[in-house]
Amino acid sequence: MEAGFLRWLLFFALTAWTSGDDGQVTFVSELSSKPAQKLSKYGWYANVRLQRFHIPEETAVARWLFSVKKGHSFHCGQHNVSIHIRWGAPPVINPTETVFPNATLWTPSLSLSLLVTSQSSTTFNLSDPAPGDWFVAAHLPEDDGRIEQKGFPSCSYYFQPQLSVRRAVDTPVLQQGTFLTQTAAPDRPARLKVFVPEFASSLSVSVAECSSEGEAAESKSCPLLLRLGSVSLRHSQTTVNCSGISCSASLSHPPWDTWLRVVVESSQVNRTVTFKIAANYTVGCKPKSVGLKADDDFTKLLGKSSISNATSTGNTSAAPGSVPSNGSAALIPQPSASACVWSIPVLYEELDVLSLRFTPANGSNISIAATHPTMLTYPLKTQATGGTLNLQLTLNSTNATLGNNSIVACFSPWAPVFKLNHSEPCRTALFGGYGAGINVSVPKALLRLPFPQAATWYLTLQLVCNSSDCGNSSVVSVVPEVSISACVEDCGPYGECRLLRSYTYLYAACGCTAGWKGWGCTDGSTALSYSRQLTATMLLTLSNLFFLPAIVVAVRRSYITEASVYLFTMFFSTFYHACDQPAAAVLCIMEYDALQYCDFLGSICSIWVTILCMARLGDIAKYTLFLLGALLIAMSMQLDRKGLWNLLGPILCAILLMVTSWVYRGVRRRHCYPPSWRRWAFFLIPGALCALVGVCLYIFAETEDNYYYTHSLWHILVASCVVFLLPPKEKDRKALGWSQGFNWSWRWSWRPRVCGYTLCESSKDELYTVT
Repeated sequence: MEAGFLRWLLFFALTAWTSGDDGQVTFVSELSSKPAQKLSKYGWYANVRLQRFHIPEETAVARWLFSVKKGHSFHCGQHNVSIHIRWGAPPVINPTETVFPNATLWTPSLSLSLLVTSQSSTTFNLSDPAPGDWFVAAHLPEDDGRIEQKGFPSCSYYFQPQLSVRRAVDTPVLQQGTFLTQTAAPDRPARLKVFVPEFASSLSVSVAECSSEGEAAESKSCPLLLRLGSVSLRHSQTTVNCSGISCSASLSHPPWDTWLRVVVESSQVNRTVTFKIAANYTVGCKPKSVGLKADDDFTKLLGKSSISNATSTGNTSAAPGSVPSNGSAALIPQPSASACVWSIPVLYEELDVLSLRFTPANGSNISIAATHPTMLTYPLKTQATGGTLNLQLTLNSTNATLGNNSIVACFSPWAPVFKLNHSEPCRTALFGGYGAGINVSVPKALLRLPFPQAATWYLTLQLVCNSSDCGNSSVVSVVPEVSISACVEDCGPYGECRLLRSYTYLYAACGCTAGWKGWGCTDGSTALSYSRQLTATMLLTLSNLFFLPAIVVAVRRSYITEASVYLFTMFFSTFYHACDQPAAAVLCIMEYDALQYCDFLGSICSIWVTILCMARLGDIAKYTLFLLGALLIAMSMQLDRKGLWNLLGPILCAILLMVTSWVYRGVRRRHCYPPSWRRWAFFLIPGALCALVGVCLYIFAETEDNYYYTHSLWHILVASCVVFLLPPKEKDRKALGWSQGFNWSWRWSWRPRVCGYTLCESSKDELYTVT
């Protein structure tokens, strides 16, 4: 009900908010909400609750409402909920301050902290947000290592984000070189947009003939605030303060093939400003057109290895500048003098989920010159942002003439950087890029970007000479390798790459083992040594040998069915824990899931048959309950094998049956059952204490650090309590089937016929008679 109240409150706020139109454009409001999700303490990225929101084009203001509610009524203290927001890709976070893998670059996202007692909420407003997908991630503080049993009451918090936007539907469009007359006020800015085509090298927006209502004609002051671009938290808008009647703002390397937002505000209080505005862009460099004939592209595609899902992107004007994979620098043809950029076509190959590969269509080697940059284009969709973008540049070993010169590269989203040298930064007008360099001494450069932004990425390379003359190395060969992988180096030897899902969005993260941690499981500050791993494996496996005394006691007392269940439990618990261990000390005889299922099933069935055996039921009733209980336990294990009631349910049912049977026997005999005080003092009470201590350890005391010891002690206590609790063999009841026990003395069982008669054995006095 409280969540519904928040929705209605936000709806009325939006209604009042939308009614405040500025008279120039029409605004509409949109509202989106995500279901509440239970928060977890942060241990790795799977503990993060990730939500994706879409902000449409021309959104003026976006407002998030973050609500956190406690799930239980008992006191849990105060907790800080961390909220991270990022545009274009999931946020890369590092709450535990671990070490990232080598050559991995990341930028912290916007983080908010919300203090929660029982229920709390906060809002976050963002003006002129960048259109596209926005990701919100939330989690509780770092995990303390305590293992909480599923189904047991614990402190739980639920996180629900909601988004409302105010979007313009009739924004004026700035045409190339055409002035538009607009008005602006402090509370009603003028909003426009301009389309930036591909290969635009610069963009300028000019304001002219600015005048303010109520000012003298001779006044030259007309303060305006001119903003270009959108806000993406990591990159802000380009802002220019205009003080005269005219001003302009220019962008070098503006984003390509997209709409750019233009906002003009008045700096005067209670004054409406009238002005004229126009936009102009310059196309400084375009590659040579390849025409409409696509036969050559298919010939190149068929010449490569056949892959089912592959598409070619880019411009094929660079075919003369490419070199074969086994060619040398001397065989590379020189570019035409009129070329200003070499555009290399790129082959886009989908290999698997979050697994893409980009390769030059003309061969793995590409030509790099000193006169003009070489450009490769890599379109990256939203579906690929949940992985890691890898870039590796390798200098061809045949470039012996490179000398002391080097190759400079810039990897940037939305627009390329054509001016490449050691002094110029790898940055466009609104977005930053990532620079790299290779030479003879450093022939390889590697760059990894976890959760890359959804955009078109551009790789530009150019040969930079230390002197004015490059000598014999005017054109060199480089092998660029760009790919999307699910995780960084598949999480290495101490981790496992896990595919995660947030509704329809897929992303990947590393789950580390053996005390390793970090984004790629490369931080070994808390790693377990091999001796400690081996000790943990030996403790968890050899502690199951304490079931051997229980098996022997069960066989001696003619409980063969119970002994079989104990043997099953001992076997699968041993090999499950041998397979469950991290890193080096691992032994799996079958699939991990099958071993886990058999271990859980055998453990609960052992408790079930032990308590039913103590109930002293008849053979038909006992074995019927054995089979029926095993089937029900198997079903519950399939549904939820880690649920707390899957353990407590069979125990409580079996105890209820046992108590009922004991009460019935006691009432009928008019004596306490079991009648012997020695049975209570030396067997039942010690066995019950062992079971109680074991259950308490299992539910309350286990943590990640002491798991090896506490769980091994749980094995010992459960196996020991079976020895104490198993009842003695019944002497008065006639044995049936396996219940009549195992004859420990080997005996000749062949019965000879004498004179047509068979010698028979008397089961009472064990004398041979002739019948």
